[in-house]
Amino acid sequence: MSPADWLPFLTELADRADELALRWFRAAGLRVVEKPDLSPVTEADQAIEAMARALVRERHPGLGVLGEEEGEAAGTAAARLIIDPIDGTRNFVRGIPVFATLLAIETGAEVVAGVVSAPAVGARWHAARGSGAFRDGRRIKVSRIESLERALLFHGNLGPGEAGPPPGIAGLIARVERTRGFGDFYQHMLVAEGAGEIALDPVMHPWDIAALQVIVEEAGGRATCLRGERSIYATSLVTSNGAMHQAILDTLIGSSKDPQ
Repeated sequence: MSPADWLPFLTELADRADELALRWFRAAGLRVVEKPDLSPVTEADQAIEAMARALVRERHPGLGVLGEEEGEAAGTAAARLIIDPIDGTRNFVRGIPVFATLLAIETGAEVVAGVVSAPAVGARWHAARGSGAFRDGRRIKVSRIESLERALLFHGNLGPGEAGPPPGIAGLIARVERTRGFGDFYQHMLVAEGAGEIALDPVMHPWDIAALQVIVEEAGGRATCLRGERSIYATSLVTSNGAMHQAILDTLIGSSKDPQ
């Protein structure tokens, strides 16, 4: 299958995930438990991933699956689905509408298609390798700003939780024009849209990164870890419009001896 051939399947998964997420969002009595890493998981997370795995077995039984809640299930095909059923679970639990289902297809070592669906804010992004990136059917591109002094920086948590902010964050904040604290998937989609130039996540997993990487790159941007490696397995994520990516990394890493 070509990369674009996966998009109808990912779109169907996203449609079903949206329905499930909205059924539980702000619902009374939502069950939330704490995982060993102290992050929350809800019955919505579990239901969405279970639905996705069931639909894979029905439509593409050879497809492997890697998901946040149930781990890895090997398949017989060269491709696999990577899913984060609800990215932004803390937001979801607290009634903040900035959450999304992240869906991607990985073939070999390359993510070839991705969908990010955020039903509570009414937005969906998608991309396939070689076909561009889109929000709600409209093609998107990163911005053309080329200097840190004019850049808008997005970031997530700046407190001590989740391993704290990346090294050098204070130096980067001092150089850019403005900052906003959106976090999770949304900041990276804003970079892809050209609404900002930089987004940072110091602690990430493959299911957090996969769909974001292909969308940002197809929009003309760059997506690497803090040390500059382009990999969904590299445990951190920096996205940018590309023009100042190395300067961003140099500022963030600073004198740190062990960047993620």
